[in-house]
Amino acid sequence: MLKTRHLIEPSDLTLEELDDLFTLAERIEKEPLYLRESCRGKLLAVLFFEPSTRTRLSFEAAMFRLGGSCLGFADPSASSTVKGESLADTVRMVACYADVIVMRNPKEGAALLASRYSSVPVINAGDGGHHHPTQTLTDLLAIRRLRGFIGNFTIGFCGDLKFGRTVHSLAKTLVRYCGVKQMFISPPELRVPSYITTELGVNGIEYVETDSIESVIGQLDVLYMTRVQKERFFNEEDYIRLKDTYILDTRKMELAKKDLFVLHPLPRVNEITPEVDSDPRAVYFKQAKFGMFIRMALLAEILDTVI
Repeated sequence: MLKTRHLIEPSDLTLEELDDLFTLAERIEKEPLYLRESCRGKLLAVLFFEPSTRTRLSFEAAMFRLGGSCLGFADPSASSTVKGESLADTVRMVACYADVIVMRNPKEGAALLASRYSSVPVINAGDGGHHHPTQTLTDLLAIRRLRGFIGNFTIGFCGDLKFGRTVHSLAKTLVRYCGVKQMFISPPELRVPSYITTELGVNGIEYVETDSIESVIGQLDVLYMTRVQKERFFNEEDYIRLKDTYILDTRKMELAKKDLFVLHPLPRVNEITPEVDSDPRAVYFKQAKFGMFIRMALLAEILDTVI
């Protein structure tokens, strides 16, 4: 069982806890009525200081499916932050009303700061370009469900690897699994941060950096596509120059293995053409649904309502 505590980054969970969460999520998926009313009377506060579709809605859907309720905001202009209220005070106040807080904030370290002032568990739903632990749980569950287990595969991360918090979280977490080779595909301006590759090197993890998707796609078991994130750029000209660097289309998919799986944390802009959606190897919409199941498992565990 999980201890009732904050989830700020994936390393807050042991491998055993991760495995237990995946097993619970799989049971929830197979048995729709299991835990259906387990969180009745519980409140989830959803504090999103940055736009979201999948993460926010999947958390709300997860809580409703568990029988609980939600409150909060999806637009910071609807909160007292516009009046100058500090994040610490907002969290202190919200913790008076809710049993658990899920928060997204554009500033790195915001979730950790919130956890220091909250009297209830805080779940990080993304803090700037830093961490996105529940997306990592989603990604790992998708890999486990589609491949049968996590380990002994080659994954290629493609696109915005500099600002992509989903890439950072997943790449660091995969270090803990056996036999996972990582390939980083990006233009020089959007290379994965050195602290990621340093950690891989220290742990003896094999990795490759390249700017060509065609040269490596045939070696991949999993391709993790990402969009170039306009909101992270200080210079719009740089964004316009880089945004279409990689576009996955049917021609590139012909170079890939027959059992490749294409993941994407979404939203997609134009880095995957719509024609690829009909390819059975394109599983990013299945991946998004797995996100609801793993968040149901996480909330049930954190709130200690698992039967």
